[in-house]
Amino acid sequence: MSPATRNIVFFSFLVFSLFSIVSSDELQILLNIKSSLLTSNPGVLDSWKLNSNHCGFTGVTCDSTNSVTEIDLSRQGLSGTFPFHSLCDLKSLRKLSLGFNSLSGTIPTDMNNCTNLTYLDIGNNLFSGSFPDFSSLSQLQYLYLNNSAFSGVFPWKSLRNATKLVVLSLGDNPFNTTPFPEEVVTLRSLSWLYLSNCSITGNIPPAIGDLTELRNLEISDSGLTGEIPPEIVKLTKLRQLEVYNNSLTGKLPPGFGSLTNLTLLDASTNYLEGDLSELRTLINLVSLQLFENRFSGEIPVEFGEFKDLVNLSLYTNNLTGSLPPKLGSLSDFDFIDASENHLTGPIPPDMCKRGTMKALLLLQNNLTGSIPKSYGNCSTLESFRVNHNSLEGAVPAGLWGLPKVEIIDLANNNFEGSITADIKNAKTLGALYLGFNKFSDELPEEIGEAEALTKIELNDNRFSWRIPSSIGKLKGLSSLKMQSNGFSGDIPDSIGSCSMLSELDMAQNELSGEIPHTLGSLPTLNALNLSDNKLSGKIPESLSSLKLSLLDLSNNGLSGRVPLSLSSYSGSFDGNPGLCSTTIKSFNRCTSSSGSHRDTRVFVLCIVFGLLILIASLVIFLYFKKTEKKEKQTLRRESWSIKSFRRMSFTEDDIVGSIKEENLIGRGGSGDVYRVVLGDGKELAVKYIRRSSTDTFTQKNFSSTMPILKENEGRSKEFEREVQTLSSIRHLNVVKLYCSITSDDSSLLVYEYLPKGSLWDILHSCEKSNLGWETRYDIALGAAKGLEYLHHGYERPVIHRDVKSSNILLDESFKPRIADFGLAKILQDKNGGLDSTHVVAGTYGYMAPEYGYSSKVNEKCDVYSFGVVLIELVTGRKPIEAEFGESKDILNWVSNNLNSKESVMEIVDKNIGEMYREDAVKMLRVAILCTARQPGRRPTMRSVVQMIEDAEPCRLMGIVISKEVM
Repeated sequence: MSPATRNIVFFSFLVFSLFSIVSSDELQILLNIKSSLLTSNPGVLDSWKLNSNHCGFTGVTCDSTNSVTEIDLSRQGLSGTFPFHSLCDLKSLRKLSLGFNSLSGTIPTDMNNCTNLTYLDIGNNLFSGSFPDFSSLSQLQYLYLNNSAFSGVFPWKSLRNATKLVVLSLGDNPFNTTPFPEEVVTLRSLSWLYLSNCSITGNIPPAIGDLTELRNLEISDSGLTGEIPPEIVKLTKLRQLEVYNNSLTGKLPPGFGSLTNLTLLDASTNYLEGDLSELRTLINLVSLQLFENRFSGEIPVEFGEFKDLVNLSLYTNNLTGSLPPKLGSLSDFDFIDASENHLTGPIPPDMCKRGTMKALLLLQNNLTGSIPKSYGNCSTLESFRVNHNSLEGAVPAGLWGLPKVEIIDLANNNFEGSITADIKNAKTLGALYLGFNKFSDELPEEIGEAEALTKIELNDNRFSWRIPSSIGKLKGLSSLKMQSNGFSGDIPDSIGSCSMLSELDMAQNELSGEIPHTLGSLPTLNALNLSDNKLSGKIPESLSSLKLSLLDLSNNGLSGRVPLSLSSYSGSFDGNPGLCSTTIKSFNRCTSSSGSHRDTRVFVLCIVFGLLILIASLVIFLYFKKTEKKEKQTLRRESWSIKSFRRMSFTEDDIVGSIKEENLIGRGGSGDVYRVVLGDGKELAVKYIRRSSTDTFTQKNFSSTMPILKENEGRSKEFEREVQTLSSIRHLNVVKLYCSITSDDSSLLVYEYLPKGSLWDILHSCEKSNLGWETRYDIALGAAKGLEYLHHGYERPVIHRDVKSSNILLDESFKPRIADFGLAKILQDKNGGLDSTHVVAGTYGYMAPEYGYSSKVNEKCDVYSFGVVLIELVTGRKPIEAEFGESKDILNWVSNNLNSKESVMEIVDKNIGEMYREDAVKMLRVAILCTARQPGRRPTMRSVVQMIEDAEPCRLMGIVISKEVM
């Protein structure tokens, strides 16, 4: 072997040895990383083994020398603390992608040694603390830190060395508040800048125009003020511009129309003004969101020529003129909301021409003409809302029966004609609002086949003839308003089958016959108005079992005795000269006209009824005994598996063995609820969910409110949602879920038991007088902290969507817990983080106004509902009471009493002591801010907690009450 050959062999051996050493070191680093991680994605790290080639590991890429250059473990369900301290020993590492996991811990300053990194993505995780200085990472081109719970001061000065950055994504982190950082506008290579919701304040600097490579600019949910700088028109490559939910003022700058590459523009919820003429040249727009501003003038007719425009939201502005007649005709149009403007003219006929439209919302304008026939064929339409306009004519027959429609709102117009039999095809229709029109003729029998209906408002029309008995098929109906029409004939007995009905108004019609006794079987009925009809006969004794906030039977032809338990409803029986009472002074006193014979007959009837009740009770007792025996056998046969979420002192046998009749405290189709007392005296609430449940859940004395569950291949979405949400939440003011116990056919949810019941029970019962202001204050603060945690302390914001006093439970010390997550929605980080749902959830009286018509849901909806709860605490009133008037709620009532200090003091609950009334007014101020009409004006729950703490009794808070914020 020649010397040259020996040298080559020796060199090759040396290089191979070095490669082996490097490979061995890098293998060990990767194995150390694996040992620090957990994953909910089985098998993802199985290839990471000691005796394997590390370049074949899942997510690992090497160069030709077997040195690791990339690690991509994004979206792999990882948790634990990532060992960043050893990461920089991978000398050739250029890319690290860990986004969309659940990694935690802090980021060490050692990261500054990874000087070769060009790509760093650790966004959408659960880190803590601040992000360290990264001045030495001068090669960085992509930096994703968004939505990872970083806090403190961001090292903005580090950006001075990161001149190669193409993507800078820092949004959705609670950094310390800072003016718009000047270092950002020096990054001339930026293509993507995401600074939304990371505490940026002040003006957008004119130097933003120097970032001419920008394709995406997002600075939403911040504290931006001032005008949009004219220099922004230099960003001719912009495709997406989002500056919503700030306090920007002024007009769109001249030349804004030159940004012709824009596809998405969202400047909603600001104070922008002027006209929209600058937008008429933005022909590539796909989505335009300018709602809740002060824009005026006409909508450019050119919008009708845009071939890609699918979403248009312009509601709550001062726009005038007509909608472009060709709007939506050239694109796969999806959504329009131009409500609360001053628009005139007709509805454009072709917005559903391509058969893709889902929502048409044009409420509160001055539109004229009729509904184009084309919308009767729009099979994709889910929401059609045009109330408070001047529309007229007959409704296209097909509109009543659209297969996917969930809301039809035609109220306060001049529509005429009838509801056609097509409504039988509307299987998803949940709300039908037709009040204040000229609809006439008979209500079709087929309305009972629209089985999803929960709200029907037909008031102030010209309907006539009989009310169809098929109404009784609507098992989920909660509100039925038929007042001020010409309905005649009997009230159908079948209405007593609408077991969810809470409001029934049939006043001012021509109804005759007797009041059905079946109305007394409606367990949730809260308001009953049958006044101004031609009803006769006696008042059914069954009405005595109802807990009504409103009862009005006046101006009929009723006769006989007013039931003793109803005599407290003052004025409810006026105009019925045939009635008598032993307690109401304005009525004739009841006397016996048939002497002892009648008394004997009554006595015999009482005995007969007593025997019947005794026999029925015996039958029911035997039935439940048989059911319990059968249920016990079923429970014993089932194979149960337990999944615990907290430390438990019980087993599944303790729980399963307690599912018996004597422990039942609530029964219904979604689940029976049992109170379980363990051997150590600890109390639990257990919900037993059967797979085949179909009837309606009725609550008895259960102190926790649970969602109504529907069957969905054995495990309902609501069940999965509540378990998913509650099992992962740990907070003093959120109800505890200890475990779930499941079998093939059933599921048990085991909760803490709250003995004081709900805040609603305490506030609106005889116990209210014992609820002092200090206790009310503590309840408000605790509940606010619970909601603050859901919005700000969880891995992603959780929107409750049904915040109300009955979902705030109290322990033995009146400490509050937020409960009932059946409607909760975890916000997905998708297209800006705003969720839209076409199903209007929540409870009337607590729902934010924008949710009622736009179905746009974010944390501010919960803030609004919580503000209503605060008003309940201060006033002691229910959100809806007859005293407030037709279609009015507690907010209207409060707003009308803010004219003077005396009137404000007058609305404070009389049970609050004089020394605390000023403190109660402080809380009222917080409530008014929470219930601002525009979502952008409402504080976050984090701010609400701070304001409530500042409103602690005997402390001052400088917030001025203004009717304008209502």
